[in-house]
Amino acid sequence: MDARAILVLHGGPGAPGSADGLAAALRPALGLGYHVEAPAQRGSGPERLTVARHIADLAERIAAGPDPRPTLVGHSWGAMLALAFAAAHPERVGALVLVGCGTFTQAARAELGARIGARITHEIESRLAALEACADADARLAGMAAVMDALYERDPAPTPEPAGRVDARAYEETWADMLRLQSEGVYPAAFAAIRAPALMVYGCEDPHPGPRVFADLVRVMPHLEYAEWADAGHTPWHARRPGTDVIARISGWIHAANNPSQT
Repeated sequence: MDARAILVLHGGPGAPGSADGLAAALRPALGLGYHVEAPAQRGSGPERLTVARHIADLAERIAAGPDPRPTLVGHSWGAMLALAFAAAHPERVGALVLVGCGTFTQAARAELGARIGARITHEIESRLAALEACADADARLAGMAAVMDALYERDPAPTPEPAGRVDARAYEETWADMLRLQSEGVYPAAFAAIRAPALMVYGCEDPHPGPRVFADLVRVMPHLEYAEWADAGHTPWHARRPGTDVIARISGWIHAANNPSQT
């Protein structure tokens, strides 16, 4: 039998390479029978980026691949893209794993903002203010993300720098379109079309409010499962203590979702 495809979708938007560590950890955990890729999403260019454009790009990639119904493993914005794709093409997704998924409601975003605000120190404020003077938008966004890591993580293991360059325009255009779709009521309502098995994974130290995001989504996806880990943040697979358990849980769940007759 051909290998099952696992597509790991990076966050940002506009942060290619940010999920490479997740893909690298899943490869040996899943072993033979699975092919894990972490494709880079389209960056900024002549065409203004939209959620629909990212969905179309992902559809083209899947159509060109050997597996017509891959498992999508999305991190942060990548989890939101996975949901948007599965809603548009429910027949083309085998399973979904949503790691540190972003927010879909104003209430969830307000809770995220409050959590971040409670963690910001004077030092962090000063560092962020200094970055405002940076004329390079990509470098400025990358610098801000590096500063904010202290608010998003809990005791992470050392990790290599992402291979791709942060794309500030891709972030701004894509996120603006996602917010538009939410304000128009498209998301999360459209996710009711999703039938593929789906698992949400969060670190308890992630300022993204996992339980609230889950509550927002389970209303339209009653089959959605949820798992969280203490001592882990926004990239729970990087957490020093539970990171190995996170990968084991994700890989075991993927195997079960792709082989229901064996469970």
